Amino acid sequence: LLADAHHRDLRVILDLVPNHSSDRHPWFEESRRSRDSERRDWYIWRDPAPDGGPPNNWRSEFGGSAWELDEATGQYYYHAFAVEQPDLNWRNREVREAMYDVMRFWLNRGVDGFRVDVMWHLMKDEHFRANPENPDYVPGEMSDYRRVLPAFSTDQPEVHGVVSEMRAVLEEYDERLLIGEIYLPVERLVDYYGPNGDGAHLPFNFHLITTPWDARQIEIVIDRYEGALPDDAWPNWVLGNHDQPRVASRVGDAQARVAATLLLTLRGTPTLYYGDELGMHDVTIPAERALDVREMTDPGLGFGRDPQRTPMQWDRSEAAGFTTGSPWLPLPADSAQRSVQAERDEPSSMLSLHRRLLALRRRESALAVGGYRPLAATGTLLAFQRHHRGRRLGVVLNLGSEPQRWPVPASIRPGRVLLRAADRFEGPWRPEVDIPADEAVIFEID
Repeated sequence: LLADAHHRDLRVILDLVPNHSSDRHPWFEESRRSRDSERRDWYIWRDPAPDGGPPNNWRSEFGGSAWELDEATGQYYYHAFAVEQPDLNWRNREVREAMYDVMRFWLNRGVDGFRVDVMWHLMKDEHFRANPENPDYVPGEMSDYRRVLPAFSTDQPEVHGVVSEMRAVLEEYDERLLIGEIYLPVERLVDYYGPNGDGAHLPFNFHLITTPWDARQIEIVIDRYEGALPDDAWPNWVLGNHDQPRVASRVGDAQARVAATLLLTLRGTPTLYYGDELGMHDVTIPAERALDVREMTDPGLGFGRDPQRTPMQWDRSEAAGFTTGSPWLPLPADSAQRSVQAERDEPSSMLSLHRRLLALRRRESALAVGGYRPLAATGTLLAFQRHHRGRRLGVVLNLGSEPQRWPVPASIRPGRVLLRAADRFEGPWRPEVDIPADEAVIFEID
């Protein structure tokens, strides 16, 4: 796989899950054998509270207490996620060295880096203080995890030392990439670049997913992020992933084209979730077909992630070219129409739009590596400039379903149009024209 990928100038990045192991892993089986086990401290064990219950109020991301009582030894172990996924104790030096050896094993095989799962979870408060109650929690509308604010169970100051050590392992090799999965506000997210640029190369920026699809709110997030980045940090943007509803289901088919244009014209590295380039939607999963532990914990509340994890739709066949058997999750009724086979040669398809955007990004250094500057816009319009070595490009996006007039700033003289996301314009591009609904335009600035 690596040889074939590298031959095609592709890179292979592995998903590394260092926060926890399986409860069937030999490390944990040894750890739970007795309180005197040589690996007892490899995991997080605590005595019960005075009333015999869990040590504190920390909640699992998948619902319920994050503590599970081990009857044999009379202590609780901590699991930030499923009960079958006990958290490793990253304050233990032996654990850290063992996990760094895991990284070296794969790096020695030639992988090009890691996307580190739940990086902000790795360190917990050493005093195991109770998390504060969430005053905004609404039962039935929010997941059980949000009953409390994870002030002491995530994003502890010591985590940055761990990230720096991970980065140091990658620095033993040439051209390897460290990505961190991190759901945090912008000002805390950027700390994961490291105080001296020695943290993650790309702390994942999920704010295009978590921010309402509103031009002014997104404009604020972009400006905050650009303003908070350390001087030598390279930005990144993520539009969709395996934990969140698909972009076409969040904003609709028409706006999904605008969203794709935004992702691929902002400054930094874009991350695109498989199938979004086809306009794939969330799929309704019958209760009897549900597999995700989140759905099992809170059934029927919409927290399950199966709808966005259905198979990639390659062709018009019954199983969409993903398998010759039965896929683990059902396919939508329109899988034949929203497939690579159907969209590959259709000029107006979502796949063709992505190919045009990617080709333009490769061709224009202003989009690939250039600077970013916001441009004044109102209503549902979002506008900015990208520039590199004298070459300037403008991007104007209409995030709404009604036409909007863009008063062209005095410093901007629009030139040739390079790409239109939906081709909704009537006639040629002219300054101070209405930007059609659900449209985005990339143009030269003379």
